[in-house]
Amino acid sequence: MKTETIAIHAGNQTDATTGAVVQPIITSTTFERMEDESFRGDYIYSRSSNPNRTALENVLAALEGGAVAAAFSSGNSAGMAVFQALQPGTHIIAPDDMYHGLRNQLKTLFAGILEFDFIDINNTEVLAGYLKSNTGLIWIETPSNPLLKVTDIRKVVALAKQHNIKVACDNTFATPICQQPIKLGVDIVMHSTTKYIGGHSDILGGALIAAEDNDFWQKIKQVQYMGGAVPSPVDCYYLVRSIKTLPYRMRGHVQNAQLLAGFLDKHPAVERVLYPGLPSHPNHEVAKEQMSGFGGVLSFIVKGNREDTHRIINKVKLFTKATSLGGVESLIEHRATVEGPDTKTPFNLLRVSVGLEHIDDLISDLAQALG
Repeated sequence: MKTETIAIHAGNQTDATTGAVVQPIITSTTFERMEDESFRGDYIYSRSSNPNRTALENVLAALEGGAVAAAFSSGNSAGMAVFQALQPGTHIIAPDDMYHGLRNQLKTLFAGILEFDFIDINNTEVLAGYLKSNTGLIWIETPSNPLLKVTDIRKVVALAKQHNIKVACDNTFATPICQQPIKLGVDIVMHSTTKYIGGHSDILGGALIAAEDNDFWQKIKQVQYMGGAVPSPVDCYYLVRSIKTLPYRMRGHVQNAQLLAGFLDKHPAVERVLYPGLPSHPNHEVAKEQMSGFGGVLSFIVKGNREDTHRIINKVKLFTKATSLGGVESLIEHRATVEGPDTKTPFNLLRVSVGLEHIDDLISDLAQALG
């Protein structure tokens, strides 16, 4: 099946009792045993599994071309499950511009338990130099947040396979509509389903999808079950509903982002635009090869200082000043402020989540704000 068909059908099952075309929400936390102590189906207790969560995990696995999936209550809890499944003392290599929530998680919660280095993963020579005998995971994030760096997934995977190292990819910015890392050799894909998969800024969630149901995956599933950081049946239901329109929403996000990036790239008040869809992006050719769309997020660097940047962000009218991305509404934020005192993000950078408003209105709003 094609992506649009998978999105609609892989997470939906006609109700056997009523014939309802849309799978109902099952909120029960526990399920009845039969006289012989067996169960009617595969469900025992909702922390371990739930029909709505099964539907969500099925469609996510199908969209990413993976074998199995696990849904979590947030993107951070999904990422944490990967780290928790590693043996203590394992060495992780991660990008120097890794999403700050997971970076801080490693630096605070896993300090002294896991080893980690944050490096320029796009340079495979540098990456090779950081490999150790206890390196067990290479974490990549492409496109990255907020610098929109693009990692050559095939190159990283080829190096990792030589040393029997697992590769995990944060695919939140691209979504399975624009990029499928498992088909490029990645072992595990992570999503903050809060973002494009939810698509309406009203559901918190995360997910992991794996290429194989192997021993490491079973450790992740054990973390999911024993830790209990799982989404509610209602959240799973609405995520499945949102996924049905994901392929079409992403087309709009990508088209708007491309046009807005082109406008900003020519504006005299803008120093540089960071977007993989622009030929000026240093890894544009890699992005063209491994992505079917360039995503709906861009960042741009303002000519001027921090105060000039804040003046611009405070003049927009359609763009909402808010953290997060992937909703139908356009958001803009001063990323360095969000990331805090240890940020590596330039102070004159603004990150934009390009929504589904008419592109002429979005361009007009930024034009008046830039002056």
